[in-house]
Order: sequence, then C-alpha cells, then structure tokens
Amino acid sequence: MSSSLPSVTSVPSPRGRPQPVLGPPARAAFFLVVTVDPGGEKAAREVLAALPGWERALAFPYPDAGLSCVAGIGAEAWDRLYGAPRPAGLHPFRALTGPRHHAPATPGDLLFHIRAARPDLCFALTAEIMKGLGGAVTVQDEVQAFAHYDARNLLGFVDGTENPVGADAAEAALVGDEDPEFRGGSYAIAQKYLHDMAAWEALTTEEQERVVGRVKATGLERDAPGSHKEVNTVLGPDGTEQRILRAAMPFGRPGRGEFGTYFIAYARDPQLTETMLRRMFVGTPGGGPDPLLDFSRAVTGTLFFVPSADLLQDLSENGKPR
Repeated sequence: MSSSLPSVTSVPSPRGRPQPVLGPPARAAFFLVVTVDPGGEKAAREVLAALPGWERALAFPYPDAGLSCVAGIGAEAWDRLYGAPRPAGLHPFRALTGPRHHAPATPGDLLFHIRAARPDLCFALTAEIMKGLGGAVTVQDEVQAFAHYDARNLLGFVDGTENPVGADAAEAALVGDEDPEFRGGSYAIAQKYLHDMAAWEALTTEEQERVVGRVKATGLERDAPGSHKEVNTVLGPDGTEQRILRAAMPFGRPGRGEFGTYFIAYARDPQLTETMLRRMFVGTPGGGPDPLLDFSRAVTGTLFFVPSADLLQDLSENGKPR
C-alpha cells in the first residue's frame, strides 16, 4: 500500500478502506476458523479475493439485513500466502498459564467473522466460503452465535457496554501511521469460552455482581475490587483507559450442555488485548487473576491480521503488499 494513505484519524481516503470491523452488533454471527492444508494456498487466496463479491450478491436482495464479513489471516498463513512484509504486530497467539487458569493457543490460519440480522444469510455466506475452499482447508472451529435478549451474555450480564464508538472506535481498532503499509487494518484475537452454568447459577445475584463488577439489571459499574471489570481495565501512561473493540457473542447447544461466549476483540495493536488477557489469566502484582475464569474456561486462542479491504484486493491481484 502507498505510504501516502492517511491515518485513521484523518479524512477518509478511497484507499485503505477497512473491512467492516467497526460494524454494529448483529442478531446473528458465524465464526469460522480454518487451517490451510499443504497445497491449498491458491484456493485460499482465491476465496479471499472473491469474498467481497459473494457478500454483495447475497446481501443485495436484503439491504436491511446488514450482512458483512471480516476476514483475518494468521501469522503462518500470511507467510505462506503473501510472504514479506508481514504486519508489524502479527505473530501466533501466545498461550498463557496462570496459577489456576490456562489460555491455550490453537491452530488457525484464516478467520471469517460473519454478521447479519438474519442467520440464514450468515449460513449462506459461510457455505459459499467452504464451497470455495473445497478440500484446501481443515475446519478448526465453527460457531453459530446469536444475540441474547437485550445484548446479554449467557451469564445474564449486558456485554460490550464499554465499547468505543465513532471516531474513538476507529482509533482503537484500526492501524494508523505506526505501520503505514498496513493502515486501515486491524488485529483480531479470538477465543471460545465455555461456562460452568451450574456453578454460576449457584451464586446469588450479589455474588455474581461482585465477580463481574457491574449491576446485573442495568449494566452499571459497581464497587467490586478485583472484579472482571477491574482486571480488564488497562490505563495508559497519562491515566486514560486503553480500549479495544469487542464483538463477543453468546452461543450454545443446550442438548449437549454447552453454553459459552465467543470472544473476539479488534485492536490497532494486539499488545493491548494481550495485556488484558495476561492480567486475566496470570494476574498482576496488585491482584488477579480474573474471578470470572472460575466459571468460564478458554478452549481456543488465535490471533489474526485483518487487512484493509483495499489491501486484500491488492493482495489478490499482486500476491504481496505493494
């Protein structure tokens, strides 16, 4: 990409358009993580190039459904698909082991985060992606998620209340002048958490609020030292709170006793999300780990770079950044 692109805080340019990372919450979401099999690189590149067209075609008859797809690429896949240069912050997900909890690193070359007001459109686009990938990939994880009541997770609390909006969201989630070749991109960290609902529901509402750090009915903060909210608050050198853009969604299969949250966070620098996870799982000199992990177990962990829509097109045409 040309070094003349503006930063995310300047006037937008027709170049460096981000993928729909900043899209609003949706009623349905599909999360698909695959690894590219040996020899599958060509098919993977072709699907990434065709993705915007498929999205437009499926969305056209239903303009109010808000169908969108964000595609991310893992570190090893980036080297295989496109070579150098690699985005500055792109590396494999780093597993974390704390005194009581573990955040595993699991395989993942490509991420597809599909959102819409209608689950059938999410399904249709996911099916088209898999048809295009054919036998070129191995599916590592596939989650069909949904909006739950008034934006609540399955633990009963409103999720995403601290998300930045507008220009603040772009500032938090999109790469700027610090890596000019990759302006407009983002880093996505994705983890699947499974909840111990029996243990959680054995707590009183007040006990749950102390764990989360919020009032269950309203989502307002409450005084709860060492809570999930406190552990996940990271302050910058000037004392301001550092923010990421969360797009977590609940999922579940009640017949199998599976209840969970698919956590995905977009950031202009993955180190911020990694700092939050380190505080959650390992703790800090002042406290932690996160008490919510006594009821929620991480079973996957992956990190991806989400190129801008323009860079993704350049990659499909040229095979490497230019």
